[in-house]
Amino acid sequence: MKKHLVVVLILVCAGINAQKLKITEGGFDFLKGQKEVNVEFVYDNMTLLKKNLTNDQYVKEHAAELEEKTKGKGKSWEKSWYASRELIYAPKFLELMNRYFHEDHGIYFSEGLTDAPYTLIVETVWVYPGWDAGVMKQAAKVTTLLKFVETANKSNVLAEVTSKEAPGDQWGSSFSNEDRIGEGYAKTGKSFAKLILKKAF
Repeated sequence: MKKHLVVVLILVCAGINAQKLKITEGGFDFLKGQKEVNVEFVYDNMTLLKKNLTNDQYVKEHAAELEEKTKGKGKSWEKSWYASRELIYAPKFLELMNRYFHEDHGIYFSEGLTDAPYTLIVETVWVYPGWDAGVMKQAAKVTTLLKFVETANKSNVLAEVTSKEAPGDQWGSSFSNEDRIGEGYAKTGKSFAKLILKKAF
């Protein structure tokens, strides 16, 4: 029994990831008094896994593996992989940002607010999907570059933050890579919101 407990504790500790946020440019004072902030999600240059595969390489390899096991599963997964950006990743991030800002400070973060003076660009840099084998599992990790820019002049960067290896995990089992990654975006939103509040409000 004691051996089992030690093994479980080791696995739990190994699965805990330390997210690192660092302000690399600017500050957040410009957000005071704002009512809306436009948000854009960018995935163009993201890499995946320790091999730093491009998105195309990862999709090709993973879809082929699934297709080999079950005909049609690879194509089905590829559709869900891309759909998850709009259905899981963006909503998870925005939900946490708005939980901290909209209710307490009246600032609403959302996509499509092109009339808002400022835009937050959430650029995905690196993703590790993690895995879940029931008894054992490893959380996803999401690394992003978070930039506030002027909506009308996006070359004008007001603040830039790097967020490294935000952990994505859930209580219980989750056999969906996309769900685990989504929790990484939720963690990114939560930690980023707390950082801004600490520095500017």
